[in-house]
Amino acid sequence: MRDAYYFISDVHLGLESKEKEKLKVKVLLQFLDDIKLDAKELFIVGDLFDYWIEYKYVIPKGHYKVLSKISELIDSGIKITYLAGNHDFWRGDYFEEEFGIKISDKPIEKTIEGRKLYIHHGDGLAYNDTGYKILKKILRNKGSQFFYSLIHPDIGIWLAKKTSHTSRGYTSEKDYGEKDGLRDYAMLKCDEGYDYVIMGHRHFPVKMESQKSPGRTYFNLGDWMYHFTYAVFRNGKMNLMRYYDLKTNEFINETL
Repeated sequence: MRDAYYFISDVHLGLESKEKEKLKVKVLLQFLDDIKLDAKELFIVGDLFDYWIEYKYVIPKGHYKVLSKISELIDSGIKITYLAGNHDFWRGDYFEEEFGIKISDKPIEKTIEGRKLYIHHGDGLAYNDTGYKILKKILRNKGSQFFYSLIHPDIGIWLAKKTSHTSRGYTSEKDYGEKDGLRDYAMLKCDEGYDYVIMGHRHFPVKMESQKSPGRTYFNLGDWMYHFTYAVFRNGKMNLMRYYDLKTNEFINETL
């Protein structure tokens, strides 16, 4: 019975060494195989790839196994929704034409089984993130993308990869401290009436209930580089889960 909704973010395929990427892909493929049993919809909440850039006739090399598995899930009747993250700036129509996946550039509001969900990658919400907000407007500008498209794909994709590595490092090392813009924004959304606010971007799993609105909860999905965490909504309830333990190299699939 397909009655579950799954949420993952920040896999950053293509980021790490061949050995680490091989493990990451292995774990991700196993996860996607497992959810085929009961998934109704899979939400990819940004940054599946460490960089994704398409030219008219060129897409980044690699990721065949993951893309093939995504196609398999769709063919089996599972809907996949992709919310763009900060590493998903420049996309063509490849995902829509090849898989039927439409990518959303805006936060998603969805009601499931009477529960209101607000889904946001989380980029641009951290305090003192003005530089990123300006960069985002530039990179998603159609004019900027046109001029970038004139660069040879080998150079353009190399530049995208280099920039993504820098951005990912900045996100991972950012000290959110007491003033966490993602958390504060999520709490505001809870107070507005959303039962579950779901984000990624921080690369650290979080489950936090609103003090002003008991029962309404903020979930940060963590990542698939160090934590291998995800969320699942089933029977009116959301749980934050860890699928794989990197320290013990074991599949655990436990509730956090």
